[in-house]
Amino acid sequence: MTSLLTRPSSPAVTSAPPHRLRFGVMGYGYWGPNLARNVASCEQAVLIGIADLSAARLVAARSSHPLSVLTTDHRELLQDPSLDAVIVATPPETHRDLVIEALESGKHVLVEKPLATSTRDAEEMVRVARACDRALMVDHTFLFTGAVKKMKQYFVAGEVGEVYYYDSTRINLGLFQHEANVIWDLAPHDISIMLYLLGQPVRKVSAIGASHVDTNVENIAYITLQFDTPLLAHFHVNWLAPAKVRRTIIGGSKKMLVYDDAELDDKLRVYDSGAQLAASREAMYRTFVEYRTGDVLIPKLEKGEALAVEMKHFVNVIRGLEAPISGGELGIEVVRVIEAAQRSLRNAGAAVEVEA
Repeated sequence: MTSLLTRPSSPAVTSAPPHRLRFGVMGYGYWGPNLARNVASCEQAVLIGIADLSAARLVAARSSHPLSVLTTDHRELLQDPSLDAVIVATPPETHRDLVIEALESGKHVLVEKPLATSTRDAEEMVRVARACDRALMVDHTFLFTGAVKKMKQYFVAGEVGEVYYYDSTRINLGLFQHEANVIWDLAPHDISIMLYLLGQPVRKVSAIGASHVDTNVENIAYITLQFDTPLLAHFHVNWLAPAKVRRTIIGGSKKMLVYDDAELDDKLRVYDSGAQLAASREAMYRTFVEYRTGDVLIPKLEKGEALAVEMKHFVNVIRGLEAPISGGELGIEVVRVIEAAQRSLRNAGAAVEVEA
């Protein structure tokens, strides 16, 4: 039996224009309201309903989305044959069952990061999506920011050159969680960006962390990633920092990039700098490193909220117009790296191979 909280009387909800896809949102907690707002504002979509176990949250949703069906039973959304897609914004441990249920009911799915809490579950979700011929995307929001899109252009054009290192810091006085540690909470953002930009598989991961508030959950961690090349990647994630820092530095043989998401305007700086071995007259005895320093470029970035860009992209993916930027395969890779980091964490920071 469904537990319908409220159903609007307006006929506008049940008669969306044919060019607009019909969406439902499952989960209206921390991130769900942002996703629902961007569905409602997308010209190619219409928000049909919202499901959440908390009646209090649905009361809050009513003021923002008075024309949407609000229910405490997500199955009411999935049983609607006219619904095209659902957005799953529930705790990660619920993703597997809810996403598979949605896919098997014929819905396309956009799910909040991380895709799942294990590689096995993530792979099963992707397998079901393929079997059901439905689109499955992960909400790796930062991939749709103007800065990350611009950095991808530099990589595709080969303007960065050989990448020497990738260094990322994401710290703040954060929202502590009890089910997942800081790696599962914050690292998916930066790992997804790195995988998207580099296009290289991670081979080994080592991680150390500590807990200062909850003895079972690490609130600070340092993660090092190794690849087939000499490239090293390093991530610092922390819930217990007095300042909010979201900075990534990428060092290449041709250019170096500094991406600072905490900046209001100049989020990306491109340094025409690099280093290479140069031979002197005494080359037979020694070599030395030659440094090159050039201009600093602050490129113009695309404006607009990343979630709005992502929502339009998801609609185009459903319609077969675009390949998914943050599809299930990327979601699997992110989970695979985090799982390896978790194993390393439990083994005092020992390097752990990422399972193929």
